[in-house]
Amino acid sequence: MGQGRGWEGAVLKLMRAKDFEFTVTDAGDVTPDFRRLRLTDGGMLAATGVHPTMWVRLWFDNAGKPHQRAYTLVDPDPAAGTFGLEFALHEGCASDWARAAKPGDTIEATVQGTGFEVPDPVPSRVFAVADPASLPALNSLLDALGAVPATIWFEGGGTDDGLPFRTDPARHEVRTLPRRDAGAHLVAQVKEALPELLRSAPEPFVWIACDTATTRALASYARKELGLPKQRVNALGYWRAT
Repeated sequence: MGQGRGWEGAVLKLMRAKDFEFTVTDAGDVTPDFRRLRLTDGGMLAATGVHPTMWVRLWFDNAGKPHQRAYTLVDPDPAAGTFGLEFALHEGCASDWARAAKPGDTIEATVQGTGFEVPDPVPSRVFAVADPASLPALNSLLDALGAVPATIWFEGGGTDDGLPFRTDPARHEVRTLPRRDAGAHLVAQVKEALPELLRSAPEPFVWIACDTATTRALASYARKELGLPKQRVNALGYWRAT
């Protein structure tokens, strides 16, 4: 492995995380602010298996200090030992690495903490809240659930912006909205619409993957104010607003 990773790396080691090295085989821009890489897995998929919304922690150099960020695997192929990664580009060392990445570049990764099981019973409808950072995970979720219909609130982009949505207009309703008031606009829109929508969904599944504060607010709302069982709500903060 590379240089020491401070307390983050030590904690992951204590939790028996697995380490791998990925190699970039292809890189290209989907839009000016969204980049896709293809990589070989260094034996990871054979060791770990694959599940929907599976993610890995990548280690980046941040001014000489190690920095980790989690990214969802896109179209993992265990037989070939390959997968894709998609980056919503902004300021920071992870985006800087993705912008410059070219075939032959390598990056170290840790697999720890990821997991997802399709709800049982299968949802009658999914209610998803996402943004460009969690779009790969949203796509993976929709792929895994197949014919299950979904209502999706998507902050900061839309299906007409060139982002690689895998939504089907026949069964997926996408409600796009701009990011306003540090996510408060999104929270208000979901709270306004969700109670009525839930009345027509006997087996709902609520999936929330936005910035940490927005995710916490909506997850708490779904569980405490709407009374949804814990197993029917899946929430994970994908980034932290600064």
